[in-house]
This record gives sequence, C-alpha cells and structure tokens, in this order.
Amino acid sequence: MMQLYPAHADEALEFNKISELLLLKCRTDAARERVANIRFHTTLSHMERELQQTNEFKNIIIGNDHFPNDFTRNLSKELKLLSIPGGVLTGEQMLEFNKLALNIKDILQWFKKHNELFPKLNELAGKTEYEKRITEIITTVIDETGIVRDTASKELMSIRSELGKARYESRRTFEAVLRKLNKAGYLADISESFMNGRRTAAVLAEYKRIVKGILHGESDTQKTVFIEPEETIELNIEIFSLERAEGREIHRILVQATKDLSAYASVLEAYYNLCGVYDYIRAKALLAADMNGNMPRLSPHPMVQLIKAYHPLLLLRNKQSQKPTIPLTLTLDRQNRILIISGPNAGGKTVSMKTVGLLQLMCQAGLLIPADESSEVGIFRQLMVQIGDTQSIEHELSTYSAHLQDMKHFMDFANGKTLFFIDELGSGSDPNLGGAFAEAIVEDLAAKNALGIITTHYLNLKIMAGKVRGIFNGAMAFDEQQLEPLYKLSIGKPGSSYTFAIAQRSGLPAKVIDRARQLTQREHFKLDKMLHQTEQQSVRLTDKEKELDKLIRENDKLKKNYEELTDREKLKQQHATLQLQNKIKKEELDYLRDTERKFKQIIQDWKKTENKQDVINAAENVLFKKKQIQNNAAAARKADKAYEITGGKPKISDLVRNKENHQVGTLIELKDKKATVKIGNLPFKVNIDEWIVVRKKADK
Repeated sequence: MMQLYPAHADEALEFNKISELLLLKCRTDAARERVANIRFHTTLSHMERELQQTNEFKNIIIGNDHFPNDFTRNLSKELKLLSIPGGVLTGEQMLEFNKLALNIKDILQWFKKHNELFPKLNELAGKTEYEKRITEIITTVIDETGIVRDTASKELMSIRSELGKARYESRRTFEAVLRKLNKAGYLADISESFMNGRRTAAVLAEYKRIVKGILHGESDTQKTVFIEPEETIELNIEIFSLERAEGREIHRILVQATKDLSAYASVLEAYYNLCGVYDYIRAKALLAADMNGNMPRLSPHPMVQLIKAYHPLLLLRNKQSQKPTIPLTLTLDRQNRILIISGPNAGGKTVSMKTVGLLQLMCQAGLLIPADESSEVGIFRQLMVQIGDTQSIEHELSTYSAHLQDMKHFMDFANGKTLFFIDELGSGSDPNLGGAFAEAIVEDLAAKNALGIITTHYLNLKIMAGKVRGIFNGAMAFDEQQLEPLYKLSIGKPGSSYTFAIAQRSGLPAKVIDRARQLTQREHFKLDKMLHQTEQQSVRLTDKEKELDKLIRENDKLKKNYEELTDREKLKQQHATLQLQNKIKKEELDYLRDTERKFKQIIQDWKKTENKQDVINAAENVLFKKKQIQNNAAAARKADKAYEITGGKPKISDLVRNKENHQVGTLIELKDKKATVKIGNLPFKVNIDEWIVVRKKADK
C-alpha cells in the first residue's frame, strides 16, 4: 500500500472530494464500505485489473447496455442470522435471498450471452455458479409476497382450511347479531369496531345490560360501549386457537427452511459480496463517464506522462457553469524528474501541481482519469505533499519551521519511487536565505532520484534547470495586454512572476510602481524582464499554433466529409445493385410459379383428353419459347443446305456445327473437352461435346 506523508496527503490533493462523488454513485452498503476503505495499489497487476474492470463497465454504460446487477438490499444481518444455529429467517428475508440468487443467475447468463466481451468483469464471477436449490427451498414454502404458502405442509393447509371456515362462520354470526341489535335500536351510529383484536358491536350505553357478551371498552364520551356478542365468543376462541396453531406451524416451517438454507450460507455470502463488488465498479464507471475518464497506458516504473489531462473537480465544476477548462500536458520520468513551476500568483501553479498528484492517486486507486488514452502512468510507493500553511500551534512551530520539518522528512525518506509536491518552496523566510535553503533541498531531492513538482518565485530555482541534471522548468502563461492569467502550463522555460504587471492591474499608483522598479536589483530585474519577454513570445507562438490547429481541424473535417460522401455513394450503388438482383430473383420466382401452374394444368389435360399431341404441344410451349423452336428449326434448314455432316474426331481448323442452335464456326483451339470456336470474327469458349464436324457442300 502507498505510504502517504503527511497522513492527510490525499486530502491535501482533494482525493476525499473524489471519494464523496464516488459515494453518491453507490447503491449498496457493500460498495460504500469499499469506497470508505479505498486503497492505493503499489502492485501493477492489481492496479491494472481494477482499471480494466472499470473501463469495461464504462464501455457497457456508454453502449447503453444494461448489466443486470440490480440487487441493492443490505443482507449483512440476515447472513449473520443464517450462520447462527437455530436462527429463523422471516418470509420477507428469505424472499430477499431468493432475489439475490436470481440476480446472480441473470449476471451469469448475461456474461454467457456477451461471450467473453468483458473478460475482467467476467473473471470476478469466474468460479461462481447458480445454485437452483436455493430458489427451490425458498419458493417451495414462500410465495412472491413473502407469505408462507398453504402448501408448505399438510398440517398448515388443514389449519388454514379450518381457520377459513371458522372466520366465515364468525363473520356470518356477527352480522346476524348486528342486524338484530340494529332492529332493536341498540346500536350507536358507528355500529361496530375492533377492540383488543376482537370484533365488537358499538352499543348505546343505556342498553349495555340488555346486550349479552363481553364488554371490551367504552368511548371517551361514555355514551357508547363495545361488546363482543356472546354468540361469537366461542367462535372467536376457536379462531384464536387456530391462529396460534397456524403461527406455531409457520414457525416450524421457517425454522426448517432456514436450516436448509444455512447449508448454502457461504454461497449466499459470496453472491452478496459479488453484487457489492459490481456495484462498486459501476460507481467508478459512472464517475468516469461524468468526467470523460479514460484508462491510461501503465508502466512498471515510477513515471507520469499526462497528455491533455484535466483536474477532475475543476472539469466537473466548469461543465456545470459551461466554462472551458485548460488541459495539462507534462512528463516526469528518469530524465526529467523535478519540474519547477513559476509564474504569477493565482495563475494556476498549485492547480497544475494538484492535478498531477490527484490523477496519480486516482490511477493507483483503480479510477479512470480525465486524460487522453495515450497518457502513461507508473507506480509510486511513496507520496509526499507540502501544500498550504503547515503552522502548528500545538507544537509552537512557525510556518517556516513546520515547512523545514516537512523538508527534513522528504530528504530522509525520499527515493527513486517517491512522488512529491512542494508549494512555494522556501517561502516564509528571508528571500536570500530562503532561496539558498530551497536550492540545497532541490539538489538533495534530485540526487535521491525522486520525482516531483515544486512551485516557486525564486529566480535561483528557475535557473537550476541548466545546472542540475533532471531538473526542468515550467511556466504559467500570462496575457500582459489583458493583465490576466491564461492558466496554461508551458514546459521548457521559466516564467516571470509579473510582479509589476499584477501591481498595475491591482491599481497601485504609477509612482509607487516606478519606485519599486528603481529599488529592484538591476540583475534581478533584467532576468525577470528576459523571462517576461520569452513568455510573451511563447504566448504569441501558441496563438499561431492554435490558428494552425484550427486549419488542420478544418482540413480533417473536409476530408471526413469527402470520405462520408464517397461511402454514401458506394452504399447507394450497392443498394441499387441489390434492388436489381432482387428484381431479377422476383421475376425468376414469378416465372417458376407460372410454369408450375401451367404444368399442373397440362397433367390434368393429359388425364382427360384423348388427343395427346395437343398436350405435348402445350408442354413444348411451356418449356420452350415457340419462337425459339421455330428459329432453331430455320437455322437447322439453313445449315443443312450449306453444310453436310462428316462426323469424326474434331481437329484444329475443322468446321464444327452446334447441335442445338446449328451455328457453324471454325475450331481454333482444343484442350480436352474445352475448346474455342471462332464464329465470324468472335471467339467463344465452348464444350466440344456439343459440336459436330461438318464440311461445306460444293456449289452446283
């Protein structure tokens, strides 16, 4: 598990707010418990597995598919009761276990239907099997409303039958008594009521000694008394006795059913845990969908390469207010280990730093991050944070003293697998001394091969990139014309603090600003001015890059439109071809149906008529087009006049005649039974068996 310093380092990076958002997505107590105990993995395989599971569930959500993990009831108490000898589950509790088992059945069938499309999610349920015996035990004794069935036992069926008869007789007798009392004028306006579980007649108080029965009570005004008529007393006693017998039999049935279910206690617990795991993964996937989260590439080495990454909380807040969010792109690896971020106050230095730390924590917790899929994230075993005021009243430490104590811990324990974040290194002390200590601390951390980000205004830290290997600069862009920060991090150069520009924006008198310029050390002011000029050139270059990107996007859009147009034209041609093919097939089908109908008629005519030749002629007209027959006959007569049949084995240059249509041509090629015959000036590939050798008749 990742070591955090201080213990609330994750809160300093606002991971607790991500957890709160995740809790809102959970539907089960089991999933909420997992969020409360979330851990940051330091094993690549565990981290990769959780990220892939979340990514697969996100794909299910985006694809508008429904994963059937619909069981959300907390069954932890019921599971404990199931494991206690002699424990008894109610019908409603058993019904919940049945719903749990059926939900697992639905999940297993869903995976079977989707055929290995989601391997990491399927892996969770790999050894799980649906035990239909659980459903059989429950549904045999409990109906769909949680009531014990009449058929659960012969004894219960008999008791309920007798109970039904007794209740009917009691109701019939009571209604007869009511009619009698009403006729006598003894009843109050409400006529009847239930007292102490018994059905009673509401009798006017002055007649209470006339109506025989058991007095169960009287109204607040004492004008009405409630009497159980003596005619129904015996029947009610019998009903009460039968109800107690029913209760005892129901209890016996539930005890036995609970005992039968207890054999599957471990199976039901596994079902319950599996549903909780899937709900937890679902919550992570829903959160990823909200913040456009993706799964980055993973590395076994300590490194961070974020491409077009966003601070998730800032992104969600800006989405609600429809504001744009500036993405972040940077790399921390063996070559570029420590990033020094400089720039104006309120320009986004701390947000950029927190973005890197928060996204790293999210990845190692198995959460997808709002960054491009081409981003790459490694594994860190330690995360150290020094952000904000760490003044300790309890230990009488000043802000700077507490800051130095944190730095001592950093230098004592940092190594090549440490990721650290320091906000405003060296602040809170004399600028010259604080800058010197800050430079020494950075050198020590660089020597320990730790990776991290430091924000600062110290010029000596900004120029360390050229002196100490592994240290590089980053600057927060600032628009000097509008006098406002651009919240964009540029890598490779230090940034100006824009002290005088911000002072001008704040409305300080011009003479005060000019005097400050005079008092500033010449070299310091010259360097800050150079940084200022460099950064403004970078801003202008960025604007040109944006314009170029816009042109490229427009070109890509035109290219995409052209490809779509081409695809539509191809689709149109394919559609036309299919229509033509369907038309031809329809014509062929109509022709065959017509031929079938005609042949049925010919068969009937053959049986009825004596002139068989007429039927034969009709059959010929169906099988062959009459005109074609006539043409073939004419061609045969013409060929007989000009050529005579010699027969024999055909050879190259022989004249040959088709046996069916009687066309005559010259044999120019022969290979086995395949041949080429030249008719006029056109060669034709033919089967030689369909041709016969002829020769031209001599002229008379």
